[in-house]
Amino acid sequence: MYVFRLHDPFQRAQLAIVALFCSLGFQYATWAARIPALKTELGLSTAEVGVLLMAAGIGAAVSFPLVALLMKRLGSRRLALLSQLALALLLPALAAAPDYPVALLVLAVDGVCVGCLNVAMNAQGAALEARFERTAMARLHATFSGGSLLAALLASGTTAVTSSVMAHFGVAAALLALLNASAWNGLLTENQPEEAVKKRTRGGRRALPSRITLWMCCAMAFGTVTEGAMNDWSTLYMKDVADASAGLAPLGIAVVSGMMVVARLFADGWRDRWGDGRVVLLGSALAAAGLAFALLSGGVAAALAGFACVGLGIAAVTPCVYAAAARQGSDSLTLVAAMGTTGLLAGPPLIGFIANASGLAWGFAAVAVAAGVVSLCSTRIRWTPVSG
Repeated sequence: MYVFRLHDPFQRAQLAIVALFCSLGFQYATWAARIPALKTELGLSTAEVGVLLMAAGIGAAVSFPLVALLMKRLGSRRLALLSQLALALLLPALAAAPDYPVALLVLAVDGVCVGCLNVAMNAQGAALEARFERTAMARLHATFSGGSLLAALLASGTTAVTSSVMAHFGVAAALLALLNASAWNGLLTENQPEEAVKKRTRGGRRALPSRITLWMCCAMAFGTVTEGAMNDWSTLYMKDVADASAGLAPLGIAVVSGMMVVARLFADGWRDRWGDGRVVLLGSALAAAGLAFALLSGGVAAALAGFACVGLGIAAVTPCVYAAAARQGSDSLTLVAAMGTTGLLAGPPLIGFIANASGLAWGFAAVAVAAGVVSLCSTRIRWTPVSG
């Protein structure tokens, strides 16, 4: 039975695309785990570390025009393989960076490659669903978290053996090369729907984004604002607002992340049963209501329950919106992906600004509003009907 599944076209393609999602989570978590060592080696201040982290995000955010061009020239299969391989090579390049400006440049290029791989792998996931008429996008997104976990384990293991960042990144790059090789033959060569191609050009000129695409951009931006803010501020909320002990405070992010992984493993079944639109509508509403409950009730237990609602409810938003955007064509997918990156970049600093002005509780109230906006946007998006 196992051999049969390996030869099944759907399973073979799915495993190849899993390698891409796993690679992206693995690569990011690998260099992020060694930020303290890079800080020491390059002699950076805390502010310079912040700028270093921002460089990758800026590179991803501004990559939209290049990604749109490369998607047309190369297609998602070749772009995915090339950008994944580039990300592997950038790890030893970062380890070898002689000074701060070079490290900034490496991470900016890393961000551009992340933008390329993010669009290409989601296009592959959408093509997988369309070709085989089976949902898979949520499970694919779950493997991104699996890649991050694998990177954390590798970082722990290698630092126990050696403090060398180059040795660690060299091993990580080799593993990424293996993932690239495993994906090589299984990835799909997708054809864009004729309708999407016609929408992109009218009279030889590029068409403006459709109204549906703009609603998708809005849903993606506010959805990733919610994700990013919860990841970055949950622990501080638990400590400063919910009055959790030092031992309990990290449970905030653990609950959010754990619920997101579990939800993404099951979300494709929900999509088959209820449809993408209902999953996004009800999920984002649950996230908004759960977080509002935590804010109004106060205390550690209410906070953990509310955070669990956020992780459960928001988990399927990005997979569903990516799938819907891909059906509108590569330009829509690229623009929506860029808005997702922008949300991840803008969300945590925005919440920090609100918290500095009015308190962290008001910052989290803004996160609840962001989740509610996603629910509103979902009513304006054209979703694929549930198959009978």
